[in-house]
Amino acid sequence: VQLQASGGGLVQAGGSLRLSCAVSGGTFATYNTAWFRQAPGEDRKFVGVISHDGGTQYYADSVEGRFTISRDDAKKTVDLRMNSLKPEDTAVYYCAVDSRGLWSHIEEVYDYWGRETQVTVSS
Repeated sequence: VQLQASGGGLVQAGGSLRLSCAVSGGTFATYNTAWFRQAPGEDRKFVGVISHDGGTQYYADSVEGRFTISRDDAKKTVDLRMNSLKPEDTAVYYCAVDSRGLWSHIEEVYDYWGRETQVTVSS
C-alpha cells in the first residue's frame, strides 16, 4: 500500500486549503484513513479519521467544525478540507491507513503512511 499526499502550501489566517491523499495498492474500500500533523518541536498529533465506508468521521477538538475529511472510492483518494485556518495549524501533515479496521486516533494503529506535506498559515 502506498500513500501520496499533496496540496500543502502557504495560506493566510482565515483562509482555506485542501489536502489530498492518493492510495494505491491494497483494498482501499476496507481502509479507515486518517490525517495527522506535526508542528515544529512537537509530537505528531491526530487530526481526524474517516471510516472505510465514509459514513463516520472523527476529529480532534482543535479542528472540529473547521476541518472536514471526505473520500472518493472511485479515485481512491481521501481529502482533508481545512477552513478558517489559524497560524497554529502550521505543521507537516500526513495521511495514514488503518488496514485492520481498528478505528483509532492513536498513530500506532496506522500501518501505512504517506510522506508529509507542509501547511503554513501566516498571521
